[in-house]
Amino acid sequence: MKTQKNLVICFLLLCILFPMKAQKADVVVNVDLGKDTICRHIYGHFAEHLGYGIYGGLWVGEDSPIPNTNGVRNDVIQALKHIQIPNLRWPGGCFADEYHWMDGIGNRNQRPKMVNTHWGGVTEDNSFGTHEFLDLCEVLGTEPYVCGNVGSGSVEEMAKWVEYINFDGESPMANLRRENGRDKAWNVKLWGVGNENWGCGGNMTPAAYAEHYRRYSTYCRDYGTNKLYRIAGGANVDDYEWTETLMKNIPNRMMNGLSLHYYIHTNGWMDKGSALVFDDNDYMNSLVRTIYMDDLITHHGNIMDVYDPEKRISIVVDEWGVWYNVEPGTNPGFLFQQNTMRDALIAGLTLNIFHKHCDRVKIANIAQMVNVLQAIILTDGDKMILTPTYHVFDMYKVHQDAVMLPLEVTSPLYSRGDDAIVRISDKVRKAGELQAISATASKDKSGAVHVTFVNVDPANDIDINCSLRGMASGSVKSGQILTAKNLREHNTFEKPANVQLADFKGAKYKNGDLSLKVPAGSLVTIKIQ
Repeated sequence: MKTQKNLVICFLLLCILFPMKAQKADVVVNVDLGKDTICRHIYGHFAEHLGYGIYGGLWVGEDSPIPNTNGVRNDVIQALKHIQIPNLRWPGGCFADEYHWMDGIGNRNQRPKMVNTHWGGVTEDNSFGTHEFLDLCEVLGTEPYVCGNVGSGSVEEMAKWVEYINFDGESPMANLRRENGRDKAWNVKLWGVGNENWGCGGNMTPAAYAEHYRRYSTYCRDYGTNKLYRIAGGANVDDYEWTETLMKNIPNRMMNGLSLHYYIHTNGWMDKGSALVFDDNDYMNSLVRTIYMDDLITHHGNIMDVYDPEKRISIVVDEWGVWYNVEPGTNPGFLFQQNTMRDALIAGLTLNIFHKHCDRVKIANIAQMVNVLQAIILTDGDKMILTPTYHVFDMYKVHQDAVMLPLEVTSPLYSRGDDAIVRISDKVRKAGELQAISATASKDKSGAVHVTFVNVDPANDIDINCSLRGMASGSVKSGQILTAKNLREHNTFEKPANVQLADFKGAKYKNGDLSLKVPAGSLVTIKIQ
């Protein structure tokens, strides 16, 4: 016992004589050098006919005891309006390339049923179809992003869908729309020509898909003043040959966007890891896989620059997020997983990367919106909760359509303390350490500057000295923080406010210098004006 006391005394003396240095990071924000806009469509969402993503998550029907507007849950509508979602992708995903849109119009009681072969083999009754989706988008004030069927559909089928939705004149499809209760055209601009055509969308070669795309795109007509934004089905992760082939074989005038899909797993495709049960190694692996997004956008972008140096064609990351093993006891085809503080940090890192590349990345869609994968909302009967990832989108909405401000970060390292490696796709990367602080900044139309910091170190607070070069005057107007006791904290139906946004009061600004302490494992946004 005496020996133990002596050790404690020695430790305390060492702490007094040799105090631990506080972790510090320096950030320089070039307020006067911003030129590229962070397109609001980077904050898009994705709702696929998968598990409880549509049915129960969004759609409950007009006769449901759950309060709804035209069959869609009011609590979900309110939550989505609050974060100002700019676009919503539908009906898939893999489901899109087995979806035949005419099955989802007309009297709901007479719509044919189908088997959802991709997701659980369940019966799809088509009660949520074109009208229900587009009416929802109008209620939300968001742009629809419709993904057409190339894998099992036909050019005629997709051409007629565009006409049904967008033509205001006299035609068979426009008249059919009117018979089904909608007189005015919806004028949808965002159209995906197929989905994952290298896989579930037809297992095509890039050359074969390029030819299909040229045909389908030709017959996706512009009607009136509505000009389509045509998005080609792009690469899976680091398939650079796919990007090269499409850029080489599809004329620029026929393509406005090229999609990219990338999911983050803890361990790999075969064992994706658990959403709730993970150790420090799992956490580091997921962070390393997250920042790989920067490499992907850089390399795909470099290929696109050869054929499109003006950056007229955008990268559309219309499926991104964390994909874990499903929660125990749930249908493996429904892809239901919980959502923790770890996932909030991953979302922040990813959005910061999109901001960095906002000259090329114009649209992105997290997968998915409700009850599926990295969902921002979870529902159970009449109950609804907001996940930590939802609160990231709430915090980051201030960056929508603001000018991205270039910045430099000098940060301490968050280290796992070993030379472990992580395999991403067919690449092997060192996974021992990375920068603890990631940051992004923007200037909105009112002149306010918002700076967001992400501290991925779960154990150490970090003092930030942030110089706002080119902005000497101003003051801190507000601050927000998202943090939790540990990375595994999450919201449940019993404790829905376990992780939520809070006001942050610890920032000071004077003579162009912003100073604050960013707590371990947290995201902080500061407004200066």
